[in-house]
Amino acid sequence: MKSVGLSWEPLVLEPLVQFVSTPEAGAVSSFLGIARNDNAGESVSALEFEAYEPMALKQLDWVAQGILDEFSIKKIALWHRLGTVNVGEAAVAIVVSSAHRKAAIEGCALALERLKTDVPIFKKEMFLFSAPRWVANR
Repeated sequence: MKSVGLSWEPLVLEPLVQFVSTPEAGAVSSFLGIARNDNAGESVSALEFEAYEPMALKQLDWVAQGILDEFSIKKIALWHRLGTVNVGEAAVAIVVSSAHRKAAIEGCALALERLKTDVPIFKKEMFLFSAPRWVANR
């Protein structure tokens, strides 16, 4: 079972942990990607994310299904923010449950890598002292 989505509101980890938790799962692994205040020595004030939502949701679903198919995963939640994400806020949340820790940890890590390479979400970094610029969402 999976939950995927794009949110214009702040991401909250706890509801996603509750979604993936099940009596058959002895492991829950999560990743929360937070907007940081620095990139290569430049002060970042915020990030802006854009996507063609129908396509991005289709790809998020494809990534989540691939993780379910490849690992002994019980459930997965895969969510990404859109719009302005301030420093300290979450831009991406991934939560995976499985019977054992190895599948949960590896599934969570691979979900992040595939999200970054296969989901068309575009990121602009907003800087304190220089012009904003679009960057690879990696």
